[in-house]
Amino acid sequence: MEAQAAGLNTFVRPVGSTDALASRQAFDRLFLAEYARVVNIANRVLADPAEAEDVAQEVFIAYSRKHSPLADFAPAWLHRAAWHAALNRVRGRRRRNAREAGTVVTDAGLDPADAVVDADQRRLVREAMARLPEKQAAVLALRYSGLSYAEVAGSMGVRIGQVGTMLRRAEARLRQEVSR
Repeated sequence: MEAQAAGLNTFVRPVGSTDALASRQAFDRLFLAEYARVVNIANRVLADPAEAEDVAQEVFIAYSRKHSPLADFAPAWLHRAAWHAALNRVRGRRRRNAREAGTVVTDAGLDPADAVVDADQRRLVREAMARLPEKQAAVLALRYSGLSYAEVAGSMGVRIGQVGTMLRRAEARLRQEVSR
């Protein structure tokens, strides 16, 4: 019994300093405040909630390894990283689909013909987004994920007055790419 207790003690880590505890608590607050938005941004690009959650986890892990949770730029960094990581997944999926034969999965509640049309339209939009310049894809993904103009500006490192113009230009370019 004592050997087991001694063995268990080797796995118990001492409580860290108050700085480490404060940092963990700050990260927890940041996570709770931004997780839903990060998932929403990734989901807007991916159209797959499970994959969007995977992206969000990767983004938070990457942030925690490189930056302080108390940094002023934390929300903007997380938002930008979410759309960038999600866009990379779309691009990777497009390359993979080009190599493999794709299949259409239909929703049981939809008419199969409607499901094919809907899936095709979503695919066209995602492919068009992947062809857009990075900043145009970013402004669309961030804004249509529910971020305000101020939050989009902070995430992209631009003035708030530029967001509307960037958004209109990106929407026009997206329409061109979709009709291409």
